[in-house]
Amino acid sequence: MSSVVGQTFEHFTDVLVIGSGGGGMTAALAADASGLDTLVVEKSPRFGGSTALSGGGIWVPGAPSQRREGYVPDPDEVFTYLKEITGGLVSDARLRKYVDAAPEMMEFLEKLSPWLEFVWKPGYADYYPELPGGSALGSTINVPEIDLRVLGDEEQHLLAPLALAPRGIWFAPKDLRLFYQVRQSWRGKAVLLKLIWRMFRARVFGDRMAAIGQSLSARLRLAMKQQNIPLWLNAPMTELITDTDGPEGRVVGAVIERDGRPIRVRARGGVILASGGFDHDMQWRRQHLPELNRVDELAGCGKDWSFGNPAATGDGIRAGEKVGAATDLLDEAWWFPAICWPDGRLQFMLNERMMPSQFVVNGDGERFINEAAPYMDFAHAMIEGQRSGVTHIPCWLITDIRSFHRYVVAGHLPIPKVPFAPVPTGWKVPAAWLESGVVKTGSTWEELADQIGVPGTRLRGTAERFNALAAKGHDDDFNRGDSAYDNYYGDPTLPNPNLHPLGAPPYFAFQIILGDLGTSGGLRTDEHARVLRGDDSVIGGLYAVGNASAAVMGRSYAGAGATIGPAMTFGYVAARHIADSAGGTTDRTTTSTESPGSSRR
Repeated sequence: MSSVVGQTFEHFTDVLVIGSGGGGMTAALAADASGLDTLVVEKSPRFGGSTALSGGGIWVPGAPSQRREGYVPDPDEVFTYLKEITGGLVSDARLRKYVDAAPEMMEFLEKLSPWLEFVWKPGYADYYPELPGGSALGSTINVPEIDLRVLGDEEQHLLAPLALAPRGIWFAPKDLRLFYQVRQSWRGKAVLLKLIWRMFRARVFGDRMAAIGQSLSARLRLAMKQQNIPLWLNAPMTELITDTDGPEGRVVGAVIERDGRPIRVRARGGVILASGGFDHDMQWRRQHLPELNRVDELAGCGKDWSFGNPAATGDGIRAGEKVGAATDLLDEAWWFPAICWPDGRLQFMLNERMMPSQFVVNGDGERFINEAAPYMDFAHAMIEGQRSGVTHIPCWLITDIRSFHRYVVAGHLPIPKVPFAPVPTGWKVPAAWLESGVVKTGSTWEELADQIGVPGTRLRGTAERFNALAAKGHDDDFNRGDSAYDNYYGDPTLPNPNLHPLGAPPYFAFQIILGDLGTSGGLRTDEHARVLRGDDSVIGGLYAVGNASAAVMGRSYAGAGATIGPAMTFGYVAARHIADSAGGTTDRTTTSTESPGSSRR
């Protein structure tokens, strides 16, 4: 932290946004639309942040795209739902602001730019659709695919996914669900043919189509270009600048490193921290959650197992702490059970936990949760189980050869062997999987139990109990399949899409570790996204959104897109608050120690 006293500024703007993810770019668009000079700076050489790496969903109950389809969730019921799942960890004011402002944010973006097109396709349920205010139809909003060539020279600056798909392979949101049904339905087979056609088009016509988070980030950047909002890449923020040396100082700017030299940027209205979490500061993370040391011990997982933006190391959170900000939920993350292959490559474990002929066991060989539960709940059960003294990190997904031949498991496509296919195919479990130790096999329950280090009699008892419950069609132990959310990636040809007995051997066990999509704890904020001190007083001129702030979802997750939705919403809220306060904070005159300038130069 440095003080403005006796200092000069090299650059001037009304609003300085730190970070170019969904929250940062939305904040910039809202500030610019309010008539405020706006500058976005990005630490990385590429824009998009964790949004560009994500599924691109935006959880917004009451979005215009829902209303156009005749579905209008009751805001009071949505508030009740959020209040229930957050369990008192989040203020009513923040929850209410999100419920009210999120649809307004989306309407603003749709009206601002033709690039910002949003669609809603009902069916992807909220993660707790049976709770009051929850929805089986869901409130996940998506953007259509886009050809990245429209970005021009900016295409090279879009943050690419950590695991690149073969050229031409992209999934629209509904494609993925159907793709997982490739053996169950003709619509699933049609998606496979569609993917082959897309690969052909990409090679013949040069298409560079992108969907989900890549499309959302590209569209937000195109809207910024349309509005001539400047973006500095390779420009990390190194510290915030306050107007006094004391603890009550107001944030008036920041030091930005650009072209190898520090530039002091004066932000007359405010600084919005949208710089992400501390996904890849593993030392800091282990400090707040010691169980993560167990992940590091597992063979092949290396030292960094987060799916989050590689540039997210907590810079904004630390800068906020230095000017007196309080933090919350630093032990939390957007957890996700994953497979970690020996080369360090992480793979989501999503649909596998919903498919019928499987169950998950801990180190005692026992089930411990509804396997199809939302991934945050599943991971919390792993953490709590590990604390109980029973090994839950890793745990093991148990399945059989019939299931392997019928469902997509760990990216393996259950079709005849295709030479040079971009994903594993064929009827045998790849030898490399078994050699890696991440996948184990056995011809009896006792043999498999020995392979994964659990009691043989216990594993047999668990399997027999599961098979009995599956045969009658209801999971009396954990109620798997009772929720509409559970069913989404299940087998629609079964009475209970999530239950079917395991059959003949060989049996297989897939190791599950604890991964995440990024941290979800950070700076404490109020309903206007203003950063707070420990006594709840406001740090003037400083706002935080997205993973730089403590999540409005608390320790839970309302539905797909419940990270990006709040990031974009509170980016919008922060910009509007600065604009509404402009009369007292955006005086464009300069003092004797300041040199005039513009963020648009």
